[in-house]
Amino acid sequence: MDTATAVSDYLAELAEQRRQSPHTLSNYGRDLKRLVLAAGDQPLHRFDALAVRRQVAVLHGQGLSGRSLARLLSAWRGFFKWMQLRGEVPANPCEGIKPPKSPKRLPRALSVEEAQGLLEQSPEAGDECLNCRDQAMFELFYSSGLRLAELASLDMDTLEGMLIEGEVRVLGKRSKIRLVPVGRKAREALAAWARVRDQLANQEETALFVSQRGSRLSLRMIQERLRRRALETGMATPVHPHMLRHSFASHVLQSSGDLRAVQEMLGHASIASTQVYTHLDFQHLAKVYDVAHPRARKKPGSGHDGD
Repeated sequence: MDTATAVSDYLAELAEQRRQSPHTLSNYGRDLKRLVLAAGDQPLHRFDALAVRRQVAVLHGQGLSGRSLARLLSAWRGFFKWMQLRGEVPANPCEGIKPPKSPKRLPRALSVEEAQGLLEQSPEAGDECLNCRDQAMFELFYSSGLRLAELASLDMDTLEGMLIEGEVRVLGKRSKIRLVPVGRKAREALAAWARVRDQLANQEETALFVSQRGSRLSLRMIQERLRRRALETGMATPVHPHMLRHSFASHVLQSSGDLRAVQEMLGHASIASTQVYTHLDFQHLAKVYDVAHPRARKKPGSGHDGD
C-alpha cells in the first residue's frame, strides 16, 4: 500500500468509526500530508526514526513551532500505530521522539481600564435588542471567565440561578460541571436581555443567547460581535472571547492572590494551567514598580535612576 492510500484509509476510519470532529480531521489531514511528501516513493516500513527526526528538524528550520510539531508527531504516531496493527510496518518510528520546545507565550489580557472601557462604551448604532444581548454576553464573559463554548451552550434554565443566586452552572471540558459566581454588572445586563429576548427567539428555542433568526447564536458570530465592539470603542488590539477569560483570571488574581480559587472558577484540571496568570500578575506588578518605586523611576531627561 502506498503512503497516500494508507493515509486516506486512516482518515476515513477516523471519520467513520472513531467519529472525530471535522476540525480534528482537517488537522490530521494537513499533518499527514507532510508525511506523504516526506516519504515520497519510499515504502513506509523503511521510514525510520532517523527519517522522522530529520523531517522534524527540517520543518522546525522552516518556522514550524514546537506546538505545531508536537501535534504533527501525535498525528504521525497515531497513523504508524494503526499501520503497525495492520502489519504494514514493523515498529512505530515516532515513539520516543519529542518536538523542540517553544518559548512559552503568555496569554494577552486586557488592563482593568481597557476592560471597563470595552464594557461601558454603549454602541451608537445597531439594533438595540442585539446590543442588549451583546452587553449581557460580554459582561458574563468578563464576570465569570467562561469559555466561548460554555457561554454559547447556556440555556434559559440557567438564567434564574444567575439572576437570583448570582452563580452559573456550566458544563466545561471533560464534561465537568462547575459553579461560577456572576457579578452585579453581569446580572443587570442579563436581566435587561431577558426582558427583550422574546423579540428575537423562536418559540421553542431553549438557548439563552439567540441570533436574529431566533436560533442559538454560533461561536463565530459571538467572536465577530466582540471584535466589532472592540473596534467601535477604538481598541487597537483585536479582542476575542478568550481574552476576556484571561482578563477575568488576571484581575481576580491581582485582587485576591488566591490561585486555587481562580483555578476552580476557570475549571482547570491542574493548577499548572492556572499558574500562567501568576506571570501576568508579575508583569502588572513590575509595571507598577517601574512607575512608583523611587529607585526605578528615571529623572526627566536622564538615563540614570533617581535617588
